[in-house]
Amino acid sequence: MIDITLPDGSVRQYEQGVTSFEVAQSISEGLARNVLAAKVNDTVWDLSRPINENARVQLLTWNDDLGKNAFWHSSAHLLAEALEELYPGVKFGIGPPVENGFYYDVDLGERTFSQEDFAKVEQKMLELARNKNEFKRREVSKAEAIEYFTQKGDEYKLDLIKDLADGTISFYEQGKFVDLCRGPHIPNTSHIKAAKIMNVAGAYWRGDEKNKQLTRIYGVTFPKQKELTEHLQRLEEAKKRDHRKLGKELELFAFSEKVGMGLPLWLPKGTLLRERLEQFMRKAQMRAGYQPVVTPHIGSKELYVTSGHYEKYGADSFQPIKTPNEGEEFFLKPMNCPHHCEIYKTRPRSYKELPVRLAEFGTVYRYEQSGELHGLTRVRGFTQDDAHIFCRPDQVKEEFIKVIDLVLYVFQALGFEDYTAQISLRDPENKKKYIGGDEAWEKAETAIIEAAEEKGLRTVTELGEAAFYGPKLDFMVKDALGRKWQLGTIQVDYQLPERFQLEYIGADNQRHRPVMIHRAPFGSLERFVAVLIEHCGGNFPLWLSPDQFAILPISEKYQDFAQEVYERLQQHDIRGFVDNRDEKIGRKIRDAEVQKVPYMLIVGEKEQENGAVSVRKHGEGDLGAMSVEEYISFFQGKVAEVLNK
Repeated sequence: MIDITLPDGSVRQYEQGVTSFEVAQSISEGLARNVLAAKVNDTVWDLSRPINENARVQLLTWNDDLGKNAFWHSSAHLLAEALEELYPGVKFGIGPPVENGFYYDVDLGERTFSQEDFAKVEQKMLELARNKNEFKRREVSKAEAIEYFTQKGDEYKLDLIKDLADGTISFYEQGKFVDLCRGPHIPNTSHIKAAKIMNVAGAYWRGDEKNKQLTRIYGVTFPKQKELTEHLQRLEEAKKRDHRKLGKELELFAFSEKVGMGLPLWLPKGTLLRERLEQFMRKAQMRAGYQPVVTPHIGSKELYVTSGHYEKYGADSFQPIKTPNEGEEFFLKPMNCPHHCEIYKTRPRSYKELPVRLAEFGTVYRYEQSGELHGLTRVRGFTQDDAHIFCRPDQVKEEFIKVIDLVLYVFQALGFEDYTAQISLRDPENKKKYIGGDEAWEKAETAIIEAAEEKGLRTVTELGEAAFYGPKLDFMVKDALGRKWQLGTIQVDYQLPERFQLEYIGADNQRHRPVMIHRAPFGSLERFVAVLIEHCGGNFPLWLSPDQFAILPISEKYQDFAQEVYERLQQHDIRGFVDNRDEKIGRKIRDAEVQKVPYMLIVGEKEQENGAVSVRKHGEGDLGAMSVEEYISFFQGKVAEVLNK
């Protein structure tokens, strides 16, 4: 008998060789119908694979990310089977699951594949899925694998096989299709009830432009047609919310070929939004005991060699800046932390003054490949709300809790309500990947776990996902369309204090190494703004909106009064503008709605006589008349509702 430990901590006994599917059956027939794969210890397995020793088992359904991965991985094989029937002689590269679906890179020979072909492939996939073919795993020798794909004439699979060790190779078969694959897969094709080919693109084999360009076919599948319909509706909504589209319409940012790819230009309204975010964070940081610092945009090569960033980011950095002095080189900084280490070292430190918290809105530069650039989410120059906390080992947990509080404050103020904290720990089976001793790691990991528990966070734990220098906590946020983004990260670092020989004098009058905590609630301001735009569809929280009001005089007779109202609002740091155009009031209202201005303040004869404004809210309509003082109180109350919680 062996012990199977389930996620709730309960332990069940089964005969050795039990499969995950049989475990699901023993729990309930409903679970058995819906289970797709299983996480056994820390690896995802097919449901049919025997378990021969005590293990932790998580049964994965469509509601689990790993369950979706197995579903979409199997769907890539189903796509390949359909292509093989429709395009005899097709050759296959790789076909992995991705965040929202899967793709397969294929060589169709002289044939082309376009949108006109999508429907017949979808139809063939569903036809094959109804056959309920099992995904059967078979271990093969390297010689067998080479012989099979040599006979088939598939040079891409042969290229993959040459890098594989004998004894580690497996085939998967469903219906008439056989593929080189590690797995795992769902039990059979009948789980796939809806399929859609989403896109087609070119992709060089192994990402090398010297190799042949293959056809990359993207698809997505679901266990119900209704879910596919809802997915396509969300994609349509996502197009409307695309931050590149809204950024242009709302005049927030732009790009210029003359300035350079991936280097955003912040327009006046976007700059107001960005500065308001910075002010918000600066105030929160000052209350939390951070000290502001400013560091240069460049640093000597020696600085980044010491920190290890030259080795890690050297290939992704801009070319070095050479000076007239022989051998002197500078780099546009890829990270702020080496500079902050040097600030810490400017004078001796005592244990009594720790923690030292240094914060900077520091702009960094990385030479991302042009094909990877995407609006504000992937750029070559971006600003981080970076801070580094230098503390004693016994302070790590307390500092972690304080940073969690700051991250949650940011989420609440910006309307991110659905999030999960991922606790990333080292792989206990492969400690060689990490630096530092067991004692330090155990203290840091315990501190993170306890801090997350004390804050009542909804967490997932991932073994092997720690940075090589320490464990971390990443916040995974769902936006209004249900898409996941990583926003906010807290990392514990033992490497940089060692590399930079950072010290403090302890109570024992001896020298000690501080622990370094990296934290960035926004991460990249550029990426954060992009996510925020798409999350709220350009309808920013009132306190953050670049234009918080538009004063709309009914005619030019009331422009002087409109200006008076404007100046009174400005005195209370309420930002907006007066629309003095020679347009009818209906047009002015429509334009303000398109610009997503939160409040329209209409002024005419009655308002001027009463010292009032007629208030109209974006997307909702008239709220009635208010005196200017009443509107100021109303506005301030709305802002305080969010920021004072």
